[in-house]
Amino acid sequence: MTESISSKSKGVSRRTFVRAAAGSVALPYLVPGSVFGANAPSERIVMGCIGVGGMGTNNMMGFLANADVQVVAVCDPETGSDGYGHWYNKGGWLGREPAIERVNKHYAAQRESGTFKGCDGYVDFRELLGRKDIDAVMIAPPDHWHAIHAIAAARAGKDIYCEKPLTLTVAEGRAVVRAAQRSNVVFQTGTHHRSADGHLRQVCELVRNGRIGEIKRVISYIGANNRTSTAQKGDSMPIPKGFDWEMWLGPAPVVPYHRDRTHYTFRFVQDYSGGQTTNLGVHALDIVQWALGTDRTGPVEFEDMASEWPTDGLFDTATKVAFRARYASGVELICQTSDSPVIARFEGTDGWIEATYNSFTCSPEGLKDSVIGPNEIRLYKSNNHHRNFLDCIKSRAETITPAEVGHRSTSLCLVANIAMLLKRKIRWDPETEKIIGDEQAARMLSKPMRPPWRL
Repeated sequence: MTESISSKSKGVSRRTFVRAAAGSVALPYLVPGSVFGANAPSERIVMGCIGVGGMGTNNMMGFLANADVQVVAVCDPETGSDGYGHWYNKGGWLGREPAIERVNKHYAAQRESGTFKGCDGYVDFRELLGRKDIDAVMIAPPDHWHAIHAIAAARAGKDIYCEKPLTLTVAEGRAVVRAAQRSNVVFQTGTHHRSADGHLRQVCELVRNGRIGEIKRVISYIGANNRTSTAQKGDSMPIPKGFDWEMWLGPAPVVPYHRDRTHYTFRFVQDYSGGQTTNLGVHALDIVQWALGTDRTGPVEFEDMASEWPTDGLFDTATKVAFRARYASGVELICQTSDSPVIARFEGTDGWIEATYNSFTCSPEGLKDSVIGPNEIRLYKSNNHHRNFLDCIKSRAETITPAEVGHRSTSLCLVANIAMLLKRKIRWDPETEKIIGDEQAARMLSKPMRPPWRL
């Protein structure tokens, strides 16, 4: 196991790409496979992983499964131990040290042959981004870190795979989009259902091509899998050995350590996340946006529909999501907490379609056999979200969920949270990304960051 908190680069490999400087246009420099053989070192995408717990673990393993990738570094403020010798990986949660072990085990044969020097570990993401040998990064820390990590990565000229929700606030999301565009980096948002479920693309194509007529209403459901905690906001616990709590907090307010603020349950604290509205909601509403053709815009109006929020305790995100939104076209969107497996029901003048993450039903039933013609709308096809990102790094093409698209799906959820919190109708201009006529609501589009952190 190699553990480093040094800013010096380690083990520079032959490069897939040459970048003249941070923030410059990335130019492909691919050596033909006939020279070195398939997946030669010169053609490998060298990757670093920032945030290796939960989905960060899944993403890291997904990238490791590709022979043309070599993960050389991981970064996480948590070692992976609870301080009592127990690893957190029993439920799929890793941390820095067990992630390093997994990477080294995966490349065991290369280590023996001397072609892989071992995976390095970092506490500070800036040290990983400072490595010139790294082409791309996977970003999956808690949501309040996404914008800072993604913007820094873009400025360093790294291609970026960033977990959803894209950011903690609307203002952060727009800043991420601008940074990605300025640096001309390939960007993939982790709303992976666009790639993982071919039937969802089929549903979206049927809707986009008018198979159920003019869309009047969409009903979307968010799973009711909130967690509970007996902790209060000021409660504290001993910081686990090797856990850099200050780095974990980063731009968030200084508070005592409590385990309920970390791992999966961080998402139920507004300082770090938007609750299940932005966690599960982004997945479902990203598909709604895709089907409606509103990938780069959003609704113009939001209102609460009896959402429920905690009145005390540590967790302060919605326990029951319930809001209504309206698009400029007149389409009504209703989103609410439910145990229903349906993620979206599209209701049109000539029928309806209900989609789950595994299948869909429709009326008329024959729609399932409807063929999308060559002159009709056909949507971006991807069968694997990680593979799509890697292929786009090589081709410099746009991914299936670039920063702008990820930002729009996320901002839909963020503005909905504002309407639910304030219990009043919000008028939203998706072009300027401003709330109209409500100063209190408008201030909630951004959050202050604790110095020295800033975008």
